[in-house]
Amino acid sequence: MSLIKESDLIASVADALQYISYYHTPDFIQAMGRAYELEKSPAARDAIAQILTNSLMCAQGHRPICQDTGIVVVFVKVGMGVRWETGRDLEAMINEGVRRAYMNPANKLRASIVGDPAFKRGNTRDNTPAVIHTEFVPGEHVEITVAAKGGGSENKSKFEMLNPSDSVADWVLEQVPHMGAGWCPPGMLGIGIGGSAEKAMLLAKKSLMEPIDILDVAARGSRNPIEELRLDIYNRVNQLGIGAQGLGGLTTVLDVKILDYPTHAASLPVAMIPNCAATRHVHFTLDGSGPARLDPPNLDLWPKVIWKADASARRVNLDTLTRAEAQAWKPGERLLLSGRMLTGRDAAHKRICALIDAGKPLPEGLSFEGRVIYYVGPVDPVGDEIVGPAGPTTANRMDRFTETMLAKTGLLAMVGKAERGEEGIEAIRRHRAPYLIAVGGAAYLVAKAIRASRIVAFPDLGMEAVYEFEIRDMPVTVAVSADGQSVHESGPQQWKGKFAGIPIAAA
Repeated sequence: MSLIKESDLIASVADALQYISYYHTPDFIQAMGRAYELEKSPAARDAIAQILTNSLMCAQGHRPICQDTGIVVVFVKVGMGVRWETGRDLEAMINEGVRRAYMNPANKLRASIVGDPAFKRGNTRDNTPAVIHTEFVPGEHVEITVAAKGGGSENKSKFEMLNPSDSVADWVLEQVPHMGAGWCPPGMLGIGIGGSAEKAMLLAKKSLMEPIDILDVAARGSRNPIEELRLDIYNRVNQLGIGAQGLGGLTTVLDVKILDYPTHAASLPVAMIPNCAATRHVHFTLDGSGPARLDPPNLDLWPKVIWKADASARRVNLDTLTRAEAQAWKPGERLLLSGRMLTGRDAAHKRICALIDAGKPLPEGLSFEGRVIYYVGPVDPVGDEIVGPAGPTTANRMDRFTETMLAKTGLLAMVGKAERGEEGIEAIRRHRAPYLIAVGGAAYLVAKAIRASRIVAFPDLGMEAVYEFEIRDMPVTVAVSADGQSVHESGPQQWKGKFAGIPIAAA
């Protein structure tokens, strides 16, 4: 009978969360490397190069792959024969591990969890509590899978109660184009079929913990209807041409994972949850012999891909930028931004627009006149860093504020991640203020362009405060030009159907 010590479980959870913050799984790296080799779209290939370069930098520097270090999800299988040496319950031990991981001064992770979610939404400051799923199974071990799930991909989760005769594959193909690029493709789709509503969602999330093996399945042929369905969805989704970051390309998904469960004869519950380009999870077992040992991956697994700025990219000085210059940018054009730039996310936008609507002045020293805003919530710096990883957040969450920001503040342009919605694009077109994107999943690479940082307003918002960054050669792409043309519409249309005929087992 195994005796599991409290200290071993806490240390193992903390170590696991640190580990996955800077190490991609080897299967993901290999799949991204294959996607890079296959990719023919210049924009998508550039985005994948940034993601792979960022991944290696994080593995070497032990800093987060993404600024969104996620909500912690833990799957626990407790052997019925296990004894515990602890004065705490299981959730308390796991949450203490989360707390220690996210507050680790050597690699402090971004605290993104808010309490009182429907009302005050105050940050819990240590990223607790985790979402914990526990099973009791035969045996004398404790098996734990720890994952960190980013908000951008989690927000694109889908669920529907289909009729028993409906096609799951057709439903997925209807949903994926409406997910946009906020989930940071290329990634994985986790699908749960059956059970009840909540069981289907849990199956979808659990499936994402499995290794990427779609090429192996294709090479040997499907062995059962589920594998056949995986291959069908994989091919059909990639034929959509959505591509890396939604810019248009050959690879949108690296794998499709499916778990199923018996269900009511009248029902066909189906859930889909995507994993993004910051796929983070690890599995370990406690047997009473001490904390889990997590060996670092071999850095030779990373493909020899080093991103370099496009030689034809336009250099932009934000300190002298004019409205006419910004309005001349073309959709899909690559820019290198230098100078001073303000930041702001949901909470800051809400406060700013509330002040404007009430006829009140903005906080002293905060002015958007002639400025560019970056939608970002950075990780705290460590050591001699100016700022920690600082990749973009999903921009369409700011669409509801965009009309006010462009009409009332003098803002010239915006930088974020993924597509804008109709409301945002209409405001962009009306005020002729373009929208740019940085690559989601390249947060550490982006942070290297930041040379100075200071908080300008709302310090109580933590990572959602308004900062001023001084940047040098920050790579971005014009996603929506001043006349409202969007590369997230034109790119996928250009590459739609071009995946067809490419051997799944290539590379």
